[in-house]
Amino acid sequence: MALTDLLLLGKGIDLASERGVSCDGELPAQSDPALVERAIAAKNSLGSRAMILGHHYQRDEVIEFADITGDSFKLAQTAASNPSAELIFFCGVHFMAESADILTTSSQKVILPDLAAGCSMADMATITAVSDCWKVLEKLGVASRTIPITYMNSSASIKSFTGEHGGAVCTSSNAERALTWAFDRADKVLFLPDQHLGRNTAVLKLGISLDECQVWNPWKPNGGLTDAQIHSAKVLLWRGHCSVHGRFTVDNISEIRNRVPGVQVLVHPECQHPVVAGADVVGSTEFIIKTVENSPAGSKWAIGTELNLVQRLARTQPDKEIYFLDKTVCYCSTMNRIDLPHLVWAMESALAGRVVNQIIVDSTVAKHARVALERMLALP
Repeated sequence: MALTDLLLLGKGIDLASERGVSCDGELPAQSDPALVERAIAAKNSLGSRAMILGHHYQRDEVIEFADITGDSFKLAQTAASNPSAELIFFCGVHFMAESADILTTSSQKVILPDLAAGCSMADMATITAVSDCWKVLEKLGVASRTIPITYMNSSASIKSFTGEHGGAVCTSSNAERALTWAFDRADKVLFLPDQHLGRNTAVLKLGISLDECQVWNPWKPNGGLTDAQIHSAKVLLWRGHCSVHGRFTVDNISEIRNRVPGVQVLVHPECQHPVVAGADVVGSTEFIIKTVENSPAGSKWAIGTELNLVQRLARTQPDKEIYFLDKTVCYCSTMNRIDLPHLVWAMESALAGRVVNQIIVDSTVAKHARVALERMLALP
């Protein structure tokens, strides 16, 4: 039986009819047993020298070998709190490995098994474009009244820019606290790089109106805004988004409610504003997991987040009905570049004395990025 047929979600959907849907990021067949045996041997041989960190969105064949699983910031913190681990195999995407390198000691080496594992959202905010935006704000005389807040899902250079200009990093679970902190110090926020998390937090948590949230388009002069719009905006939202969470629609919500009576819709705040506003429960990746785990037997959940995680919840919580909010089977294609062959290669290379795919953040960039991260840690 194909892996996608084992989802235990989309109950009531004719999976056979879904097989014709193509989608970037579909998983290949499970790795062969010999590769699994090599992974076990390599991990055992590395012993306490190494730590394998697995993001919740990783495929099961990688999660099986993870010492710790979690969201991006939890994993970076875990790496930093274990200085005895010489080698950190970060099974996630590039910005996560950068954060781990920033927070760990100089004697630790952070390894990304596949350097092609990036994040389209993080790539939507380049340091050149953000610096150009800031110059416009300076020209208009509003930069001094603006605090930049960047989502954890951003490059080290953007975190560094944020720290250097008085701002902080946030996660999906503490974005409200980060924005509140910023508004205690200024009357305007530049939120990077995910417009949806910024908008949902500002409008649904802080009561800021949609009209006071303006999208800055880096591909247009003046961000596509008039000077008056920039002056009046309380939140300038960078034109970025998550390609996975952006897929979910209000039509998905209507369809699942009609098909599954009593279902509760649980989504990530990276989803579009109408989806978040129409959901029953909204929260971070860790929050989604805890919500389902702590829900009563027989409860029904339609979950709008990355499919690997939804699939795993369906298998580990068999007493609940778990549905993927989007009928199309789709994974995060960049996250899924980290597979068992790459992890085995990285571990076996380390055993042979070669450290491959080490992530090293420039010391100047790391200095200011650490400031932004420390400000987040100090949030009340």
